[in-house]
Amino acid sequence: MSAPTTAPTTAPATAAAPPVDPVLARRLRRARTGKVLKAVAIVVVMLVFLLPMVWMFAAAFKTNVQVTDPSVGLWFKPTLENFRSVLEAGTLLRSMGNSVLIGVVSTLLSALLAVPAAWAVGRFDMRRTGSLVLIARIVPAVSLLVPWYYLFARAGLVGSYTVLILSHMFAAVPLILWIMTGFFAGLPVELEEAARTDGLSAFGAFWRISLPLAAPGTATACLLAFVFSWNNFMFSLVFADENTQTVPVTLYNFISYASTDWGGLMAAATLITVPVLLAAVLGQKYLVAGLTSGATKG
Repeated sequence: MSAPTTAPTTAPATAAAPPVDPVLARRLRRARTGKVLKAVAIVVVMLVFLLPMVWMFAAAFKTNVQVTDPSVGLWFKPTLENFRSVLEAGTLLRSMGNSVLIGVVSTLLSALLAVPAAWAVGRFDMRRTGSLVLIARIVPAVSLLVPWYYLFARAGLVGSYTVLILSHMFAAVPLILWIMTGFFAGLPVELEEAARTDGLSAFGAFWRISLPLAAPGTATACLLAFVFSWNNFMFSLVFADENTQTVPVTLYNFISYASTDWGGLMAAATLITVPVLLAAVLGQKYLVAGLTSGATKG
């Protein structure tokens, strides 16, 4: 008997790859190109904004000779002599305390005035009144220094904390009003109407309903107002004295006609900048948390 013959086995045919849609391929290439360009743009912007700060932080640990020497880059032997001399002088710490006091008080008083005003402008369509207040953001503050100085000098307030707080409120109130008007206008009016139906007054609805929902916007406006007060130079230069001067004026004192203490100036600028950066980072985290926790679902 002959052995049974077996049918030859053939390898399974591989499935052909589906054709690539040219339109989809172009879209994918454009999307990848857009991501790369966006990343490059972000890196360029970060370098533009971060390089001056990196140079400032590095110069704070250099001597005056190293600061003015272009051959000395980021590789050098750091020194803490600039920070020691700045802190031992005591002027910077006193001016930082003055800036904190003036900034906190002027921001709180401005918020007490501007937040209810912004709610009224946004809810009762008082656009003309709001526009009149916003004119203060358009008028150059330098044009008001002479009449202000005359009035405050006659009242005996020049050199006091009161005149600095009032002058900083001149810019903080319109800023908070401008930010909060749009924020209140974006809140659903049905919540306040429901509260009014339950027996609350108009101010009660604002206090119990709108104000808690506007807490993230209020925090943002107050943070910006405080940063403005912290960085304000012109008002403090004109109205402050040796006991009430703020940090920008103290930085200005490091510059003289004959020479400039670059090391001390950079060390003082670093000490002044770090608290504001920390406040901004921590404030941003709490603001995002407030936005998500205060969201309402329709």
